[in-house]
Amino acid sequence: MKSAITGLQARIAVAFDLAQRQERAAAGVPVSERGQGVGAQLALARKTTRESPNRGSRLLGLAKALVVEMPRTLAALESGQLNEWRATLLVKETACLSVEDRCAVDDELAPDTGTFDGKGDRSIIAAVKAAAYRRDPRSVAQRASHAASERTVSLRPAPDTMTYLTALLPVAQGVAAYAALTRSADTARSTGDPRTRGQVMADTLIERTTGTPGGISGVELHLVMTDRTLFQGDSEPARLKGYGIVPAEWARTLICTTNQTPNRQERAGVQEPRLGFQATGAQEPRLGLQATGAQDDEFTVWLRRLYTAPGTGELLSMDSKARLFPPRLRRFIESRDDTCRTPYCDAPIRHIDHVVPWHAGGATTLANGAGLCEACNHTKENPGWTTTTKTMPGGRHTLHIRTPTGHSYLSQAPPLPGSFYAERLIPEPPPALSQGVPRSHSP
Repeated sequence: MKSAITGLQARIAVAFDLAQRQERAAAGVPVSERGQGVGAQLALARKTTRESPNRGSRLLGLAKALVVEMPRTLAALESGQLNEWRATLLVKETACLSVEDRCAVDDELAPDTGTFDGKGDRSIIAAVKAAAYRRDPRSVAQRASHAASERTVSLRPAPDTMTYLTALLPVAQGVAAYAALTRSADTARSTGDPRTRGQVMADTLIERTTGTPGGISGVELHLVMTDRTLFQGDSEPARLKGYGIVPAEWARTLICTTNQTPNRQERAGVQEPRLGFQATGAQEPRLGLQATGAQDDEFTVWLRRLYTAPGTGELLSMDSKARLFPPRLRRFIESRDDTCRTPYCDAPIRHIDHVVPWHAGGATTLANGAGLCEACNHTKENPGWTTTTKTMPGGRHTLHIRTPTGHSYLSQAPPLPGSFYAERLIPEPPPALSQGVPRSHSP
């Protein structure tokens, strides 16, 4: 039943895309712009699964491939012989083929006849790759060559104040990098280093990448926490920009541990260098991270203080008459919004956007600013999209987003550390717009 519903969703998505293109054609929109923003609308409409705009575009691409070019795969999906993920694998592995060749592979494999009954993901991928290569070996080879241009590095949170640093690399480079880290770990272990093999590999990666033993050199950390957490030992967690929620004790340790010069064993990784608090000026205290030894390398981490209103927990406002958001106001909005403000999109902020556009009289103020990823900022510029600010009890910055089809959604800035106490006094009413869901809820 779930697979059948997925197939129906694909058909509806393609029909919606066609209807939007016809509507924009009638309005005189250029051909190249008629499909813009459709994926984002589909993502917002899938309220039960809460998809991001990026995911919505990929789902639309999957739907088009199934409905238009791979009908036998779609039939297998609708009959339950394939689930959504395995249908996605079939589409993904034939993406480099022409429409004709993709249809031919779909006929050759005939998924709706039970070809893949009892097969695992790897078997399905192998069969599709072989069929695609037989149809157009040149395109498959070009796809492999093009893949190297998509190399990238990404960062995402992991439990317990850890992160996953992931690199997508050509196979030769990835294997060579891993082999180098392995050799370094084996050498260190053979000389009596007490760290585990994995710890040595991780420490070596950071040192070789950043050029410093601790991996920190002159960066600004946006750590948002309450005065109660910092000075009174309160358990209210803090928020570190680029990572997310961190425990109160961890945040206090990051800021308040006294400066210490590590010995050779500590530099080898047995203990982490400590952060020392230094009040170097009246405006911005400095955190000095000392890791001395053969070289005196001082790592400075700047602490920027952001103040909230005691009654609501809202960050105090700033404004500017400039066309572009000045650096301090940009950082202020980034700290408030944390990630892209489009509902269900948690991509990093890349653009600080005027909610009411500058050309429409929108001011460069905190209230009229919102952090968006690049894709979402471009999407909201398409015809029919409107965004305004709303005043909601509790003080959190709220956006009212309206799509070309007339559907409405609310997006609230994430609650800041300490806002739980204020919001308990001001209960948040149910959304006034039943078609949308707030981006975040009170804890």
